[in-house]
Amino acid sequence: MTVLTASGRVWQRNWLVYRHLWHRSIAFGFLQPVLFLTAMGIGIGALLSAADLDAFGGFPYIHWLAPGLLAAMAMNTATFESTFPIMRKIMWGRNYEAMLSTPLTTRSLVVGELLWVAFRIGTLAIAFLIVMTAFGVVRTPAALLAIPVTMLIGVCFSTCLFAFTATQRNDVGFSAVFRFVINPLFLFSGTFFPLSRLPDTIEGIAWLTPLFHGVELVRGLVLGTLDPVAAPIHLAYLLAMLAFGVMLADRTLRRRMAG
Repeated sequence: MTVLTASGRVWQRNWLVYRHLWHRSIAFGFLQPVLFLTAMGIGIGALLSAADLDAFGGFPYIHWLAPGLLAAMAMNTATFESTFPIMRKIMWGRNYEAMLSTPLTTRSLVVGELLWVAFRIGTLAIAFLIVMTAFGVVRTPAALLAIPVTMLIGVCFSTCLFAFTATQRNDVGFSAVFRFVINPLFLFSGTFFPLSRLPDTIEGIAWLTPLFHGVELVRGLVLGTLDPVAAPIHLAYLLAMLAFGVMLADRTLRRRMAG
């Protein structure tokens, strides 16, 4: 059995569980961006002056905000899918123990879970893009490319979080990850305001974080402002993170299941 075929079995297992809940997930996928864009894009955007809008490239705030929220959605979804559910399969439900008694390997488990995360984020990204179109945010057909980029962002985070989860003996460490990694990235990666408003040191640190690169790519694709020089750098960062994360997740899971 090839890795791809075996990984497809893992994806199929997740789908058989998810198919009973998919309608709720899709409904939430539409509701969440509607609430965010109405409350923050329209609500806060109405408080900004014309001078303030210059910081957003001359775009209305809702247009500038929406692509950042789409990228952040990928990170948040990957965080949820790669922490408690993975720990349950390792420890509480022992799903992986049962799976590894078949021809499946730890690599096929990792790849299968990543394919599932990509699928989940892809469906949510489509819903989010439809909502953005309804709000008049989308300015170019290139915005469709934001869907695979959003999936890439989520999978990048998922690999590293999967690797972290495989090292944990309880769920205490997740609180630290949410509080000191995910929340700061959500707030300081250019999602809600331009990084140019921050001190140069903090702006430089943001360039080292994955969500920043994802936000820049998604925003550029949706608004038609993609920088042809910076875009390859952003993409290379995410691809390098993906390759490293897959290797790390496979190694940590193999050690965990062997122990």
